[in-house]
Amino acid sequence: MRILALTGSIGMGKSTTAKMFAEAGVPVYDADAAVHKIYEGEAAPAIEAAFPGTTANGKVDRAKLSAKVVHNQAAIKQLEQIVHPMLGASRKKFLDDAERSGAPVVVMDIPLLFETGGEKRVDAVVVVTTTPEIQRQRILARDNMTGEKLDAILARQLPDAEKRKRADFVVDTSHGLDPVRARIRDILDQAVKLPRRRS
Repeated sequence: MRILALTGSIGMGKSTTAKMFAEAGVPVYDADAAVHKIYEGEAAPAIEAAFPGTTANGKVDRAKLSAKVVHNQAAIKQLEQIVHPMLGASRKKFLDDAERSGAPVVVMDIPLLFETGGEKRVDAVVVVTTTPEIQRQRILARDNMTGEKLDAILARQLPDAEKRKRADFVVDTSHGLDPVRARIRDILDQAVKLPRRRS
């Protein structure tokens, strides 16, 4: 089984691309959804113990948690020590299930792939991209998004040009959905022939 990582900066069309991989029959692991899930269950007691007042009804209140950890490197580290082992277990279960089902390729949707060194755990990297104009337009159309918020998010992410340089495959979402579907078929054809690279 080959493991592809899917990544890309905010507003590039990564979620849509992930959906299209899933439509093509590929098991897709959504790292953000996995975090949501553990915040709504197993991580809540440990997070409440570490950061009192950040949960309600057995679920983490993301806004309250974010307010407590956002500018505090030590708190972020502490939070990661709680969440990362749980995420690791959920990722392993996904991969084991996919392997058992005989899937030739799986996709791991990981927004901060390069920022967290995640490219070492996969066989190839797919980067989703578009023009800076389309990116900005898409993001600023979202609720509660401001130019200032967007700049803060982009400052935390590796620049798009750098991601594309480090990618094995690039998916450009600037020209509508059909070219993306065709590109996904190409990638899947090539992925099964790739050498296994992950460490």
